[in-house]
Amino acid sequence: MSDTILLLALLFLLVATLYSSVGHAGASGYIAAMALLGLAPEQIRPTALALNLLVGGIGLFRFWRAGHVRWRNVLPFVVASAPAAFLAAGVTLPKESYSVLLGVVLLVAAAGVFRHAAHAEEEDAVAADRRVPWIPGLLTGGAIGVLSGLTGTGGAIFLTPLLLFARWMPTREASGTSVAFVWINSLTALAGLLRATGTLPTALPLWLCAVAVGALIGTQLGLKWLPARGLRRALGVVLLVAAGKLLFAA
Repeated sequence: MSDTILLLALLFLLVATLYSSVGHAGASGYIAAMALLGLAPEQIRPTALALNLLVGGIGLFRFWRAGHVRWRNVLPFVVASAPAAFLAAGVTLPKESYSVLLGVVLLVAAAGVFRHAAHAEEEDAVAADRRVPWIPGLLTGGAIGVLSGLTGTGGAIFLTPLLLFARWMPTREASGTSVAFVWINSLTALAGLLRATGTLPTALPLWLCAVAVGALIGTQLGLKWLPARGLRRALGVVLLVAAGKLLFAA
């Protein structure tokens, strides 16, 4: 077993821990690690999405069991995002077509999340029990589904800050909604990608074990150990990591 495979397993565990604490599955972090260590390009996107499926599945189960997933609020996003992610996954664009723009968007989102973190509890009280409006939810889901398919991510890095800024739901419910969204998105994007191109590496079973451990630790942080403001700061770190990945890859 090569040092690269073991180092990736460690990096994947750390990424899964951080990302799953805020209801994400970590695809952008996995992509950055694989690109940095020279994994074959045709393996990067399908591997990231496969890892996303496991981490997202663990997160979805745990956030749902804790009462932070309301399917009525998930549906407007996934109804539009699932087919959009499936179709967009088969499209290959030059990185410079979207990396800089999305990186800047995520930097702005990270700044907003950090700025609002101190008022997380007050904002959560205002957003409690709200319903996501169908038309804005469908439009948002479709747009994020396209971005998810093109970039090989689950889309939660775009959805979670939007849910918080729109005050459609409190912090932990935003995490639960995002992890449900990312799991369904990753499933359809992986199906579309494998239909078009892409292969999975032989080291995948080891990496799946690593991210499973990370997901169990991270979801415990998100559900029990971090207060709402701490959860938002963790989200800000995740957005900065994703923005850095996109900007340096451009």
